Amino acid sequence: MRSIVLTKGVPDFSEGAVSFDEDGHLERGKTPTVMNPNDAFALEAALQTRVRHGGHVSAMSMGPPGYGDVLQEAMESVYADDSYLLSDRELAASDTWATAITVSSGIEKYREEVADVDLVFAGFKTADGETGQTGPQTCWALDWPIVTHVIALDIDPDERRLRAKRLVEGDVDEIETVEAPLPCAVVTDPEFEPTYRKAAHRLTHKRLRSETEERAAEHDEHLTTWDHVDLNLDPDYIGLDGSPTIVSSVDPIPKAPSEREATMIDPADGAAMEPVLEELQPFAGGD
Repeated sequence: MRSIVLTKGVPDFSEGAVSFDEDGHLERGKTPTVMNPNDAFALEAALQTRVRHGGHVSAMSMGPPGYGDVLQEAMESVYADDSYLLSDRELAASDTWATAITVSSGIEKYREEVADVDLVFAGFKTADGETGQTGPQTCWALDWPIVTHVIALDIDPDERRLRAKRLVEGDVDEIETVEAPLPCAVVTDPEFEPTYRKAAHRLTHKRLRSETEERAAEHDEHLTTWDHVDLNLDPDYIGLDGSPTIVSSVDPIPKAPSEREATMIDPADGAAMEPVLEELQPFAGGD
């Protein structure tokens, strides 16, 4: 099974240093970035498929050159055999639609020049936009079937079919089992949990995790970068020009104070400790 996992860099909100231009567009090149947390579940699903059925896993992202670090994080934190970065100034300020056009073109180029693809995995919405649209829109552009909110899955290689359990929309307590032909796209839910019941699978998982950590240390050797020319994309249909979404306003994210006032108290100083104990007493258990 050959899989591509879509990953995205999102602002590191813990840093608070999120930069916007005068038009309200996020300046990703100037903003501390980490891998979107929900993408880890997509990577876990691809790794489970790799363990059970063999094959190859490629991570793919669209963004500035610094997103190579995001792909490295994806490789090291979960798994990837190699990485592909779609990076170009013409792609800047893309909304979900322009992103999906670009990413689907990257997948098609991969299929033409690298190898055919059985599965495309995507995470359930991102920590910045939270639209949950890019994965399904990319699937639409590929004209593939899609299964969303997946919490468990397996593949029948002989029948070329995916069987998955998914949460029913609007009711997380209800689960349905669905099937889809390959190739197809999978959007994992945050409730996804990989399973490795066989000892052989657990040993393979351990070996693959060790190998991907070694690759991540030399990530540049496993990274391929394509720009809009490589992808044969018309600038009028990508980036800001190809994005129908209009950002009306942006609320800046406040940065946490870098310095906080603190009063040092000696635990042996009973008089000084008394007001501290009185304040903490309501939160303490017991008498």
